Amino acid sequence: MNRFSIPTQVNGGIRLFAWLSFISELVIIVTGGAVRLTGSGLGCPTWPLCTPESLVPTPEMGIHGVIEFSNRMMSGVVGIIAVIMLLLVLRLRKERRELWTLSLILLIGVVAQAIVGGISVLTGLNPFIVGFHYTVSLVMCAIAAALLVRVYATPGPRELAVPRWFMIVTHVTTLFVALTIAMGVLTTASGPHSGDLNAARTGFNAELFEHLHAWPAYATFALTVTLAIASIGFTGTTVHRWVLALLGVEVVQIAIGLIQANTGLPEALVAAHMLLAALLASAMTVVVLHLKKPVAPGAVSPAGEMAATSA
Repeated sequence: MNRFSIPTQVNGGIRLFAWLSFISELVIIVTGGAVRLTGSGLGCPTWPLCTPESLVPTPEMGIHGVIEFSNRMMSGVVGIIAVIMLLLVLRLRKERRELWTLSLILLIGVVAQAIVGGISVLTGLNPFIVGFHYTVSLVMCAIAAALLVRVYATPGPRELAVPRWFMIVTHVTTLFVALTIAMGVLTTASGPHSGDLNAARTGFNAELFEHLHAWPAYATFALTVTLAIASIGFTGTTVHRWVLALLGVEVVQIAIGLIQANTGLPEALVAAHMLLAALLASAMTVVVLHLKKPVAPGAVSPAGEMAATSA
């Protein structure tokens, strides 16, 4: 196989672009946050062009146009990485179908996100559309994290690596993570960081939504502590390590959330909170994917292989 051919097995190139996929999804959340937090949401007032006459921002548009256009350019970078990733796993689409599926979803997601971003501009930064745009970005991060896990995983049948009750508690924790993020998005959509001085807000009581955001966050933390303690004795698995990583993200996220809520929502802390939400969704995804482990060779009969499920 020459150096430019499409791989027939997972190699360093595939793993590299899996990492780039994940990192680029995190970066675009940061650049998107910069657009909102600097009031640059309408720095390019039209879409797909920046102005009705120009693809790029004009000098008259100032720094806001540059910030908004930079975020649009970052979308192109994410798209290029997604295309390359999909091509790299093209010849693996039968034997490693999960890699092909996840890569394809990421590419489709880039296109969908560009369209949703355009709609948010054309609707004057409707807070619900902007919130949906951010939520999809978090989902994309989780999918990229799943892809990253799977390129390092042993292919083949998998079996549960933890007690069934632990799996159930983990999925309940996932539900609370999703609820925490949803309430956080609605809280932000009701707060001061609209992306533009003239952008509408939801009209909801932001203080009430701060509490509705905090309650599931504390429940998530309590459940994760339970998982961390319970997983100490799970030998032969990496579940405990990843639950600790999840717990670490939650501790930092809660600390920043409390500080920002009591200091007037400074932009830097809000940006960090947005990024940590993406890491929270990603870490939760990784924990779920480590609930199963590869079946030992020869340990499963043909009938058992039919019953074995893939993570």
